[in-house]
Amino acid sequence: MKICFVANAESIHTVRWVSYFVNRGHEVHLISHKGRNIEGVVFHSLKTIGKSRITLERIRLVNLLTFIIRSLQTRKLIHKIKPDIIHAHNVILSGFYTSLSKMHPMVVTAWGTDVLIAPKMNVVLKKIAKQVLKHADCITCDGLNTREAMIALGARADKINTIFFGIDTKKNSPSQIDESLKQKLNITDYPSVISIRNFNPVYNVETLVRAIPLVLNKIPDTKFILTGTGTEENNLIKLAGFLQVDKSIVFTGNLASDDIPYYLASADLYVSTSLSDSGLAASTGEAMACALPVIVTDVGDNRQWIQDGKNGYIIPVKNAEVLAAKIVLLLQNKKQMKEFGKANRKIILERQNYFKEMEKMEQICLNLVENYK
Repeated sequence: MKICFVANAESIHTVRWVSYFVNRGHEVHLISHKGRNIEGVVFHSLKTIGKSRITLERIRLVNLLTFIIRSLQTRKLIHKIKPDIIHAHNVILSGFYTSLSKMHPMVVTAWGTDVLIAPKMNVVLKKIAKQVLKHADCITCDGLNTREAMIALGARADKINTIFFGIDTKKNSPSQIDESLKQKLNITDYPSVISIRNFNPVYNVETLVRAIPLVLNKIPDTKFILTGTGTEENNLIKLAGFLQVDKSIVFTGNLASDDIPYYLASADLYVSTSLSDSGLAASTGEAMACALPVIVTDVGDNRQWIQDGKNGYIIPVKNAEVLAAKIVLLLQNKKQMKEFGKANRKIILERQNYFKEMEKMEQICLNLVENYK
């Protein structure tokens, strides 16, 4: 099967999806505006005009020219590649680029913000989402909330398949604990809290930073590991300095995907302060697979995976006080943290297996290709 993905090549999720199909012996092409060498994948680069930067959280008029040009480039590349099937990741961006090719069969995977938030921002984004969902032959998502949002946008329920992004439970494991990394991060002898959400507004890492002084009042030697980059990075660094907690934070910058399991397994507690998620965030699932207790906001399908007080805690969004109280509660109860972590590892092993989910996706693609012959 010749499959063409249209997705952000810099995303670890894109890498994992395309790599599975490469390893299964399929001919894989990837069209992206950002480059990354992925073994076995034929890469096709989209051009960006000037310094335009398109994000679903902030699509400005100056970016529309790039938006249109990428769409035309994608259509031209798809007609040149002549794939058996096209798979777009992200409804409004890659999905729109791909739908203009008018080629079938087409699969589109929703990532969350593209259907949960962007269509509510303005009527144009809503119309784009509706058009893409109507054009797609198959739609996938990883959460009930995302499925319901797409049905509300006019997607046919029988087109939608739940495919979890899945967790590689061999790679993400408590056995990945790294003592040398703990020394590097200065957490060998101190309790540690980790967040691996990027520093973009939707992930609201600001709430975690605001919770830090409250935690330090109770447990002064706690260390906080914040990974990633994003539009809010400078603001977060300034906020940490203003709150005088910068010495308790390690800003790691972007981590290579292969390094993330070591950071997770070496920490004590995982926190996600996101304002919106599709299903269970991959980062939360990875932390659970590493046997970490988790504290997450009440968004997405978190309540489908985390029972409050059983394997983690679910908190309101933008509530630093509640977050701090739950962090302190767990860090002061090592037995409970261990029990939560053990339960989380079991849940991911049973319900979020990457290889099983990709097998399901591969079979869907093969069936679509067969039906369009």
